[in-house]
Amino acid sequence: MRERHVTLLDGEKVFIRPLTVADAALYSDFLSEVTPDDLRLRFFGPMRELSTSMIDKLVHYDPAIAMAFIALEESTGKMLGVVRLHDDPDGKTGEFAILLRSHLKGHGLGWLMMKHIISNAKDKGLNTVRGQVLNENSTMLQMCGELGFHIADDPLERGVKDVTLPLENVPAEAAY
Repeated sequence: MRERHVTLLDGEKVFIRPLTVADAALYSDFLSEVTPDDLRLRFFGPMRELSTSMIDKLVHYDPAIAMAFIALEESTGKMLGVVRLHDDPDGKTGEFAILLRSHLKGHGLGWLMMKHIISNAKDKGLNTVRGQVLNENSTMLQMCGELGFHIADDPLERGVKDVTLPLENVPAEAAY
């Protein structure tokens, strides 16, 4: 299930598909509607913007060990969000990251994108999806809890939670 049409809680039509190199051109407009605080929550440090080289790195990924999906507004083609999963060296676990246009938090897009990446991780044969979330990112922690992730303090990083979702506990039909 690499591509999917979805509808947000407010009725907006969205197309989720794999991220491509050509999508680098969409990042400037996308990031103009991501607050510096949301960038900090995603990248764990203060940022005003992403450099061209960072965007280039984000769109060039090896599909053998990573997957990334972009959400596009169907009516305009604007980038609304991106979710990615990088396999750990063991090949059984993947670490996720997600970023949305800031005004879309609470509209269901993050939830839908996370379910999409979880479903694709399960299809790929991964056992676990995991991530790190800053303690103050209550919206993300709430969503992870609702999706069934186990949430625990990171033993090595103060102020960070480890979130893990064993995929054997996620029925195929519930993955999306």
